[in-house]
Amino acid sequence: MSVHQQGRETVAALRPCAGIDVSKAYLDAAWGERFERVSNDADGWDALVAKFQADGVDVVVLEASGGYENAAACALQAAGLAVVVLNPRQARDFAKAMGQLEKTDRVDAYSLRDFAGVIARHPQRERYIRELPDAQRVHLAALVMRRRQLLDMRTEESNRLRTAHQAARKSVQAMLKAIDKQLVAVEDDIDNHMQQHFKEVRTWLESVSGVADVTSSTLVALLGELGQLPGRSIAKLVGVAPLARDSGPRKGTRAIWGGRAEVRAVLYMATVSAITHNPVIREFHQHLIAKGKPKKVAIVACMRKLLTILNAMARDHAAWDESKHIKTA
Repeated sequence: MSVHQQGRETVAALRPCAGIDVSKAYLDAAWGERFERVSNDADGWDALVAKFQADGVDVVVLEASGGYENAAACALQAAGLAVVVLNPRQARDFAKAMGQLEKTDRVDAYSLRDFAGVIARHPQRERYIRELPDAQRVHLAALVMRRRQLLDMRTEESNRLRTAHQAARKSVQAMLKAIDKQLVAVEDDIDNHMQQHFKEVRTWLESVSGVADVTSSTLVALLGELGQLPGRSIAKLVGVAPLARDSGPRKGTRAIWGGRAEVRAVLYMATVSAITHNPVIREFHQHLIAKGKPKKVAIVACMRKLLTILNAMARDHAAWDESKHIKTA
C-alpha cells in the first residue's frame, strides 16, 4: 500500500460515514453513533445535509428503493457529499455477512453506515461514488421510466382483455386506448427531449443497425457512464459480463449476474435486431453458433459486443464504421 493510500485511509477512518434507509415518507439516517429520522422531502434533505456537513461525514450510502432515493441522493450530492446508491441485494448480503439477521429501519440504517465505512477506506472508492446526473438526464430518465410503466400497464390490461367477461371488456378496452394515448404523448416528449439535448449522441448510437430510438434514449437516460468506462467495466455495470465462479481446482461455469435490468432489456431487443440486420453482430453470432455455443450464450455475447461497440463510439464521439468494427467481429 502506498503512503498516499495509507494517508487517505487514516483520514477516512477519522471521519464518520452515514447510512440512510429510504422509504416513501421518511429517511432513517445513521452516522457515527447518531440516528435520526427525517421526512423524505426538501426540508428533510436540507436537515441531513446540515448535520452531515457539521459532523464532517465522508461517504453516504443509500439503499435503492423504487426511485424514492433519487431526489435525496441528488440533494446530498449537490451539497458536495460523496454518495453511493446500493441495490437491496448488496445491502442485505452485507448485513448477513456481518451477522445482522434482524431487519428494521434503524438496523438497516446502521448496517448501511458500516457499508459506507468499508467503501470510504477502499483503495478504489471512486468506483462506487455516484456521479451527479445533470438536470436534462434526470428529466429524460423520468420519461423513459414512465414509458416502461405504461408498457407494463398495457401488457397487464391486454392480458386481462383475453379473459375478461363481456361486462368488463368495454372498461378494459377504454383503459387500453387511454394508455396508448399516453404512450404516444410520452414517446413524443422523449423524442423532443433527445433532439433538443442529446441530438449528437443519439445520432452516433442510432447509426448502428439494430439500435433505434428506444435503445438510444434508454442508454442515454439510464447509463450515463456510457463512453466513460472501459468495455469490460461497462459490461459488468449492465450485467452482461460473464463472472467467474471458481473455487480451488474447480472451474465453475461463467454466468452473468446483477446489473441494470432496464438497460439490459433494451440491449437484448437491439441485439436480436442487430443479429439480423447488422453485418458485424450477425457474423459474430454465426461464428459463436458454429463453435457450438448455446443460443442464449451466443446472444449474451452479442449483447456484450454491441454494448462495447456503442461504448467506444460514445467515447470517441464517432458514428458507426463497419470497416473499423468488422476487424474485431
